[in-house]
Amino acid sequence: MDWKRTREPADAWHMTDDLHVEHGKGDPFAAAIRATRMSMIITDPRQQDNPIVFANDAFLRLTGYERQEVIGRNCRFLQGPKTDKEAIGQLRKAIEEVADVSVDILNYRKDGSTFWNALYISPVSNDRGELLFYFASQLDVSDRKRSERRITADKERFEKAVQDRTRELEAALEAQTTLLHEVDHRVKNNLQMISSLILMQRRTITDEAARQSLTTTLERIEALSTVHRRLYQSKDVSRFDVSDFARDLISDLVTASGRTHINSRLDLEPVIIPAEKATPVALIVNELVTNALKHAFKEHPDGATAGHIGVRMSQPDGHLNIEVSDDGVGMAGTVAETSFGMRLIKSLARQLHAEVEWDDAAPGTRVVISIPNEPQHRGNAS
Repeated sequence: MDWKRTREPADAWHMTDDLHVEHGKGDPFAAAIRATRMSMIITDPRQQDNPIVFANDAFLRLTGYERQEVIGRNCRFLQGPKTDKEAIGQLRKAIEEVADVSVDILNYRKDGSTFWNALYISPVSNDRGELLFYFASQLDVSDRKRSERRITADKERFEKAVQDRTRELEAALEAQTTLLHEVDHRVKNNLQMISSLILMQRRTITDEAARQSLTTTLERIEALSTVHRRLYQSKDVSRFDVSDFARDLISDLVTASGRTHINSRLDLEPVIIPAEKATPVALIVNELVTNALKHAFKEHPDGATAGHIGVRMSQPDGHLNIEVSDDGVGMAGTVAETSFGMRLIKSLARQLHAEVEWDDAAPGTRVVISIPNEPQHRGNAS
């Protein structure tokens, strides 16, 4: 209903002044407000404290008050100790700014029981822009609020259950990680102990071939020890950064060989492999680099050696490619097909479902190992 569309606004509002007496008898608008099941009141801001000047029967039924108990009072009497102060502030601000407002607010009936009130208040002005009344409708939405509280409580219980379960899983994972770290640490220590025993044994052997065999075994054990040291230091025990491992291993092998004139050229993309592949991959890299150091380069008269060893790692198309090359004597200078090192590389390649390709690089030799590996994600190589 457009409050301004009347013959004379002043006369129309004069009729409203008597709504609480005869319920607007003869005024169809007032009769409609009186008859509706929607709770409604009208307040007069021109009077002190903006009192209620009209309340329909639905409002009385909703609140439990008699008409004479509400007329002339500010509607704040519906508020109580648990009424949200923020909602009260929204109402006060809207009244001060002469603006519409819609808010859910906890109100109290005459008997002290509470209900959730979906309250809508709108200012009503005449054609001259003068504020005449505030029109307010109320709707009991307690059932909706109870449903919302149940949903919220269920959500909170679910979130708490998820958080509790997450904490349990994190604790279990932490315990498992700690255990695996301890295992890797002990394996590393045991490998170091074995290395020490082999080193002591080698010192007692005079046969050069036997000594060389023990030295090669010692290098393989030290490569495994490096793997377990890196696993022990890693936060994620299920994954292994093979490129970082290769940097450590190659540096150690070149230094241990004593051939300082051999330069290493590394082109290592960050590549992550499952931890279970770490040992065979490490042994393959160790064998290829060790083979190049021992067999690819001739010694100079002064005992020094010169040359380059290149190690490249990349992952195109879901395969880890390991390429070890040198600029030495070429294929003729590599180890024989029947050597233990060659048999070990082939055995490890079968274990990894890898392909091995030996090429004459002219000069030197190039070996490419292609190992199936899961696709790399941006976070995996960090």
